[in-house]
Parts: sequence; structure tokens; C-alpha cells
Amino acid sequence: MNIWIDLANSPQVLFFRPIIAELERRGHTVLITTRDYAQTLALANHYHLKHTPIGAHGGTRWTNILYQTGQRVQQLLRWAHAQPRIDLAVSHNAYSQALAASYLGVPFATLMDYEHQPANHLCFRLARRVIVPECFPDARLKQFGAASKVSKYSGLKEQIYLSGFRPLPYYFQTIGVETNTPIVVMRPPAPWAAYHRKFGDTLFDEVLDYIAAQDVKIIFTPRVNAQADHIRARNFKNVWIPPRVLDGPNLVFHAHAVISGGGTLNREAAILGTPAYTVFKGELGAVDEWLITRGRLTQIARANDFEKIMLQEKARQPLLPAAALVAQVTNMILETVPARVTQSSNA
Repeated sequence: MNIWIDLANSPQVLFFRPIIAELERRGHTVLITTRDYAQTLALANHYHLKHTPIGAHGGTRWTNILYQTGQRVQQLLRWAHAQPRIDLAVSHNAYSQALAASYLGVPFATLMDYEHQPANHLCFRLARRVIVPECFPDARLKQFGAASKVSKYSGLKEQIYLSGFRPLPYYFQTIGVETNTPIVVMRPPAPWAAYHRKFGDTLFDEVLDYIAAQDVKIIFTPRVNAQADHIRARNFKNVWIPPRVLDGPNLVFHAHAVISGGGTLNREAAILGTPAYTVFKGELGAVDEWLITRGRLTQIARANDFEKIMLQEKARQPLLPAAALVAQVTNMILETVPARVTQSSNA
């Protein structure tokens, strides 16, 4: 089959890497499109994925976001018409691809792990198959019109691509970071995102001030350039903004703590055994609740919670599954298209 995978955000590059490799190992042709947002393009290049950049994120204004989405749908359609026949479209809830695939009549499979994302209403209804982790609430699947076309995998999204993770020794030394003080990785929230309505919230900045006042080294990983500019203007002495894309799993594995206003970086840390703290102000998803109840993630909701942040050596073991999880999810993706179509496509 010719399978089109759309990578619209940085974490999706890591997530789909082993799945792309598995699909190609099984003899399928994978066509990849990417969106210019955060570190998506840089990561795709870093991992030597052959991809076509199409469209960009609309920034922080809703009018621009909607405009860019419409533009990208049209650009994806033009790209798709120039490709060999596409048998299956797959993404992690990329609504531009969902709309384009629907217009083209191409079967669409979506993966998702956050039940409070408004785009679920669109992507889940347009999808022929919806693939989610086991802890995704059934009631939300029914609400999104997906109850009859769901496959659930055993584990978390981050476990899929971290299952083969092998830490690099002395990683911080290789990127020029001294390790004589605790190292804290911090990533700000995305207040413009549809699932994050707390515009103007200052909690992350307050946490940053609290951590920066201690004898630590902070590695700040912005989502967009404006966030990096904001931090540079504050002239912190112990905050470093990497000039290039770093190896995320190694970064969080070797850190003493990870504090993020979003989900993926925190979940990577929690799975790899690094103390993780969420300052996410939207509705916590079932995946994060699952990690919190198991003591692998701590919620920081107010200034009184700052004392919960521990900068000591980690004591937990990684939470890594067998590599079979990659094969399980790949099977679910391929089941979107009937076997007879698969056979005729590969003939």
C-alpha cells in the first residue's frame, strides 16, 4: 500500500518513526508530509525522514490559525493529486489531513491520546479507525462519534517510540552543558492551542522564577521563537536556550527534573523515570491522571505546590514495554483498510 503520514507537530516525528520503519519493513510505501511548527521540520531532518514540508502553524491568533488550516488543506490536496494512488492516510489527529483525505475519498486513521481536544469532534468522525490508549475514556469516544470504530492499544503513546530507547552516556557533556549543578528541563505551555484556554496565565513564569532562583541549570525549550525572545529579555543567568534541536529522550532521561506546560515532554520523563511536573492549566487527560495516580507525574497548580518540586537524583525505574507495542499499533493502522484492498495494492 501507499500510506500517507502527516506530521503536524514535533512529538509526532518521534511517535511515528518506529511505525514508519515497521510499515516499510512490511513492504509498504510511506509518503510523509510535515508542517512548519515548533521543531517538526528540524526533527524530521535530524532523523533523516524523507518528507515534504507543507503549510505552517497560524501562530497565536485564531483568525490566522483558521486561515492557515484552510490554506494547508488546499496545499495538501495539490500535493496528493501529484502522488501515486494513496491507499491510506494516517496522523495523530491532524485535522488538515483529515479534511483533505475526506475530500479525496482516502480512508483515514487517526491516533489520539487526549480526550479534551476539540478537534476530536472532526477527526474522529471523519476517521474510519480511531486508535487510542487503553485509558482513553469510553464516554468521550461515544461523544465524538467513534465508539464503533475504536482500537485501543496497551500502553501510552510515548512508550511506543521509547521502547527501543538506549541512553547515550555523558549526553550533557556532548552538548556542552556542565553537570556540576542539577539540570532542569523546562518547556512553556501553548496558550494558543484549542485545548488550552487559560490565556494570560502566569503560573509557568512563576515556576520559572522559583527554579531560576536556585543553584540549578535550566534548559529552556520554547515552542515558538516568541517564547525564546521573552526569556532572553529577562536575562536569566542560569537559563540556556539550545540553538538547535536536541535529542529529547536523552535530554529528559539525564535531567534531574522536567517541568512542562504540555503533555508529551512530561510523559517522556515519567516513562523514563525522571521526576516530572506538569503546570498544564487545561483539563488534565486520562493519560496524565494515570501517571499521577502512579506517582510518576506531579501536578503543580499553584504557588503552594512549588515545594513539591524535588531536584534530587531520580529513584524510579523506567516504565518501558516490550517492542511488540509498535507491531500492535501498526496492525491497528493497517486494519483500517480491508485485506482485499491491501492485497490488490501490493500485487
